[in-house]
Amino acid sequence: MLTYIYTARDTKTGNKIQAEVEAENEMSAAKLLTDRGLSPLDIKVKGEGDSLLASFRNRVSSKQKVIFTRQLSTLINAGLPLVQGLSTVQGQIKNVALKNAVGRIIKDVESGSTLADAMARHPRIFSNVYISLVAAGEASGTLDTSLERLANQQEKDAEIVAKVRGALIYPLIVVLVLVAVVTFMLTTVLPQVQVLYEGLPGAKLPLVTRALLAVSSIVIHYWWVIVIVFAIIVFFSLRWARTPAGERVLDELKMRIWPVAPLFKKLYMARFARTGGTLVASGVPMIKMLTTTAEAVGNVKVADSILKATEQVKGGKALSESIKGDPYFLDLVPDMIRIGEQSGQLEGMMGKVADYYEKEVDNQIKAISTIIEPVLMVVVGLMALVVVAAILLPIYSLAGTNLLKR
Repeated sequence: MLTYIYTARDTKTGNKIQAEVEAENEMSAAKLLTDRGLSPLDIKVKGEGDSLLASFRNRVSSKQKVIFTRQLSTLINAGLPLVQGLSTVQGQIKNVALKNAVGRIIKDVESGSTLADAMARHPRIFSNVYISLVAAGEASGTLDTSLERLANQQEKDAEIVAKVRGALIYPLIVVLVLVAVVTFMLTTVLPQVQVLYEGLPGAKLPLVTRALLAVSSIVIHYWWVIVIVFAIIVFFSLRWARTPAGERVLDELKMRIWPVAPLFKKLYMARFARTGGTLVASGVPMIKMLTTTAEAVGNVKVADSILKATEQVKGGKALSESIKGDPYFLDLVPDMIRIGEQSGQLEGMMGKVADYYEKEVDNQIKAISTIIEPVLMVVVGLMALVVVAAILLPIYSLAGTNLLKR
């Protein structure tokens, strides 16, 4: 059962009412309100909102999910009944959104629902991979083992994503510092050079100084326009990036732009192998494993390749043959999967593939850092050269003029 906040109009009095109602889904909530003589105007899940602040507040981090999963696995392994284990874990959760979700899961399980079905009602917190592993664990009677595998898989995925983000944060910080320094020089130091020259008859500023002074004038007098335009561009770019077309374009660029393309390719291979191996080890059927992994891999292009391979697997083709030659799969993946298929150790081979590519991601991050650092130094040096030249050339010019007059 979910708790919904609704706004409705009383059909008898015409008054607006805002309150809460518990129901299985939005349609059930609307029917309950209609049966009470109310006309629903707006219905939404309690604690969920459309604002950025609400989304941030309701966010459940990977670390919080890992802790929840591992604690629940330990309690079930110790012999506690599922509901008691969930209640014990709920008492230790500090995140409000997760705590409320677990509370609803407990009510659903007590009402006869399976844990997987109860978790499926909270798609913003529990992914399809999570739900598939829980369902496989419940079906095989090894829920504690499935949860342990799930926690390990989440930790590995979170660790590798954190490394990639860390590699991209350094150049971003350098660029932001550079922009701040250049802005300060343009708005504070350069105008003083112009004031100095204005008092000298016949003095002419060098071309580079005049160009930067024009930029300085725009920044000083129209900074608010720049901020508004930048905010609009960022806002619409983010909205476009969330559309299917934008997501497809960005995912394609990730796989093609140097030097990050090799990094992302290896990241997706590691994620595919780690998720797929975990699902297979938990007893999830091959087709279900592939469709679930396609959703979890995090790239539309790679997901399309996985779904294409799924159709071939349905037709009786081996997975290794289905992905061999696909441009979005690195050559080692189908070769290792073929060995796993022939030896009956598919989950073990997929685990080895994941381990290999996770190490490769580490190496690729180090390689990118090695490339980016000198490139950034050159860019910073060139920008500093231009700004310093714009400031010093007029001064040297004045000094030269004075010497000639003497």
